Amino acid sequence: MLPTPPEQLSPLARMVRSEAFPGVLLVACALLAIGIANSPWVDAWNHLWHTDLALTLGSRTLAKSLVHWINDGLMVLFFFFVGLEIKHEVLDGHLQSFRQAALPVAAALGGMAAPAGIYAMTILLHGAPEASPGWGIPMATDIAFALGVLALLGRRVPVGLKVFLASLAIADDLGAVLVIALFYTDEIAWSYLAFGAALLLMSVASNRLGVRQTWPYVVYGLLLWATFLQSGVHATIAGVALAMSIPARRRLDEYEFARRGHVLLDEFHRISQPDSRTSPEQLVLVQQLQRHAQDVQAPLQRMTRGLHPLVAHCIVPLFALANAGVDVTTGLAAAATSPAAHGVFLGLVLGKPLGILLATLLAARLLRAPLPPGVTWHHVHGIAWLAGIGFTMALFLNSLAFGARAPEFEAAKVAVLAASVLTGVVGFALLLLTPSAPPRPEIRP
Repeated sequence: MLPTPPEQLSPLARMVRSEAFPGVLLVACALLAIGIANSPWVDAWNHLWHTDLALTLGSRTLAKSLVHWINDGLMVLFFFFVGLEIKHEVLDGHLQSFRQAALPVAAALGGMAAPAGIYAMTILLHGAPEASPGWGIPMATDIAFALGVLALLGRRVPVGLKVFLASLAIADDLGAVLVIALFYTDEIAWSYLAFGAALLLMSVASNRLGVRQTWPYVVYGLLLWATFLQSGVHATIAGVALAMSIPARRRLDEYEFARRGHVLLDEFHRISQPDSRTSPEQLVLVQQLQRHAQDVQAPLQRMTRGLHPLVAHCIVPLFALANAGVDVTTGLAAAATSPAAHGVFLGLVLGKPLGILLATLLAARLLRAPLPPGVTWHHVHGIAWLAGIGFTMALFLNSLAFGARAPEFEAAKVAVLAASVLTGVVGFALLLLTPSAPPRPEIRP
């Protein structure tokens, strides 16, 4: 079935399909969570998220609160989706060559190192070693939020700038995943980890053997998630690890698909009878056409397209509802005196823009990597501020660093929210006021 043209969609459908909608939905869910956290219904709200849900299989029972199922369960799908995007960009996207990847990867590295360094320096100056685990919180960029803000600017920003921000955020997400795997892992149960490694090898072997159906990888993913959940390595790493094994190559190219499709459709038309039902022979032809349609798409493409609405419109907003709520009065009071909150805020507001700008400038000078077409240094300045929107990834890292019961947890959450709002507004204003780049002179032979 062909997609409906945008002009034929209802206003609501056009809004939902817009690039800005995930960011708007995320903001709405965050504001709702904050509003309820400061209302008379806060106790019932907290009770809802901390209600225990148990999964029983034989004599084994896995019981966790609803918020833990979201953070350790649904967020695995989010990280799986991130892993699929990373693999696509490395193999076929804007990170496949050194020349294309140089600027966004350098920007991501600078945007991770500077915030972590500022956080560590802040904690050192305060003499607060108990807050040291939070150094990873200001390192990550919320790709949905940042791209949503950029989408609000429409055609005022060049396409190359959107590509630059998306590539930067994807490289940034990869860095965040590595940080989680290396520094936010509990004691490791090696037997479970070995079983998880075996499952990954089976998934890679299935890829090499040409398995292109989706369901085997879904089975591997469920088993891998359960194994990592018991291994001590955070379960979200299972999502990224599995994504690296998903086939990115298809069985048919476009030419062969078109040729076979024409043959099948011609035969379907030849045996058609007016005013009759679909015959068994025609059903066989339709099934063959469906198989060819599946073979012309790589599993990575099918999974990315299928997961995007679920991740953008359900999982990430649900995470915001469960994690963004904070008592403003007590939270601000705690943040005012919390070294962790100061480090997070300064890391996102100062570290992100400074690190991205300096790293991009160095990469452009030393590696002679050009800016994308139509992008100026004023645009890069605006993007550097937008990258300070930490939100989803920063809140997730906050829960790993401190846990919900730590005194630094609420204070750091307030800092993440405040810094995300400030950097988002500044970045939006800078890009709104940035003039378009002059067209490049046409070179005539």
